[in-house]
Amino acid sequence: MKTRREVIAACMAFENVYEDYPFDENWTVMRHSVGNKAFALIYEREGKIWVNVKQTPEDCFILRELYPSVLPAYHMNKRHWVSIVLDGSMKKREIVPLLKNSYDLTAPRLRRAKNP
Repeated sequence: MKTRREVIAACMAFENVYEDYPFDENWTVMRHSVGNKAFALIYEREGKIWVNVKQTPEDCFILRELYPSVLPAYHMNKRHWVSIVLDGSMKKREIVPLLKNSYDLTAPRLRRAKNP
């Protein structure tokens, strides 16, 4: 996985998502249809496509240790988000689960009904 279109297609495979361009054409933000929360930010930087995804703090640490192409997130909370540089060193089968985990972590939560 090396292109913006490939990442967008992988994200669109999840339920109730859409792509947004709130800043400019360089920033593609993948959002939940309900609540509009972002789960992936796709952009070009330093001649490569990068993707910011949310992970648990523990997973952020582990991923940065395991993969040279996983860095503290560009323009995001570095404790909860990582940037994946799509330089070809990570395979699609490694990236898609990270997209899915970000999707799950940012999914809208159902509010509990108050007991009367």
